[in-house]
Amino acid sequence: MTRLMVLGLLKTKPMSGYEIQQLLIKSQADSWAGILPGSIYHALKKMQTEGLVEINSIEKTGNRSKAIYKITTDGEMEFVKLLVESLQVSSVHLPSNLYTGLSFIQHLSKDEIIQSLQGQQAILEEQLEKQRSGIEIKRNHMPMDDVTELLFQNVFRQYELQIDLLKNLIRYYNNI
Repeated sequence: MTRLMVLGLLKTKPMSGYEIQQLLIKSQADSWAGILPGSIYHALKKMQTEGLVEINSIEKTGNRSKAIYKITTDGEMEFVKLLVESLQVSSVHLPSNLYTGLSFIQHLSKDEIIQSLQGQQAILEEQLEKQRSGIEIKRNHMPMDDVTELLFQNVFRQYELQIDLLKNLIRYYNNI
C-alpha cells in the first residue's frame, strides 16, 4: 500500500519524503491506508533504486537539504499496475479481534464487558473525529473529486457501523 500511495502522490506533483509523510499524517490517510510514516523514506529509496522515482531537485534550507522526488515513466506504469491490483482485492475486513472477543465474552463479568465495550467505543469515536478532520485538511491541500468524497463518506460509515454495534451491545448488557 505504501508504494501505491507514494507513487499516487508523486503523480500529482513532485514532493519530498517529509512532505509526503506530513500530508499522510495531517489527512489521517496513514491510519486508513495502514502506512507507517517512517516507511515513506524506505519506499522512496527502494523505488529510486528500481527506477520508479527519481530526484527532481535538491532544496537547501540553511545546513539542511532535502530531495524532491518525481515519478518516472516506469513508476507511472507500476502505479497503474498497483492501482488495478488494489481494486481487485477484497475490500471487506471484518473486525476479527472484536468478533473473537465476543465469541468468549461470557467469561467476563457484566461490568468488565460494559467497560471494555465502552473503551472500544471511545477509541472508535476518537478515530472517527480524526478522520473527519483529516478530510478537511485534505481539502485544503488538494482538490477533492467525487470519488474521494465517496471514499471518505464510506470510511465514516464504517466507523459509525462499528460504533452502532458497540452501543447496541452495551445497551444489551446493561439490560440483562
